Amino acid sequence: MSIEDAYNHWSAIYDSNENKTRDLEAKAIRKMLSRFTFQNILEIGCGTGKNTEWLNTKCKSLVAVDFSEKMLVKAKEKAPLQNVSFIQADIASDWKFSSQQFDLVTASLVLEHVEDLSHIFKQAFQKLENTGFFYIGELHPFKQYQGSKARFETNKGVQVLECYTHQISEFILTALQNNFTLYHIEEFFDEADENSVPRILSMLFKK
Repeated sequence: MSIEDAYNHWSAIYDSNENKTRDLEAKAIRKMLSRFTFQNILEIGCGTGKNTEWLNTKCKSLVAVDFSEKMLVKAKEKAPLQNVSFIQADIASDWKFSSQQFDLVTASLVLEHVEDLSHIFKQAFQKLENTGFFYIGELHPFKQYQGSKARFETNKGVQVLECYTHQISEFILTALQNNFTLYHIEEFFDEADENSVPRILSMLFKK
């Protein structure tokens, strides 16, 4: 099953099933960006809109992108707002879906499905205003080492999605190679237990 097909199937239960990674990343992005306000935000991989409503409170306009049509349907139900535009697009291709420039680009739980990080950083850099920010929130590679992957239950069993493991150093070096600087990095743990393996890796880069 392709990633797009998988998320189309997952959309029906994505918000209701137990998902520690989804829920902790939602807390992470809010902590990382709470003290900022923006003019225009580009949200990559908006999914069912788990962060869209909150991001909309931080800006004047928001473009929310996902490649799953059915995920976007769910997101539109949550955030039927005039200043939010929803677009179906594949971020693995060139980002020609909008001519607008942004002062924040976010990517939440999406880059594990992308093999070529350099392409993503290049496209984000081109879409950002000078001094704009690029937020990334991902399943921590340490969790991936333990076998954690995006997965969901179906009537035929568990559907495990194709994922790529990106090291922390890979994120940072790829960002530097594409003219970003690392502004902040933080790891988030289940139950805030720092003696356990971190679940979420959050990074904020600046153009």
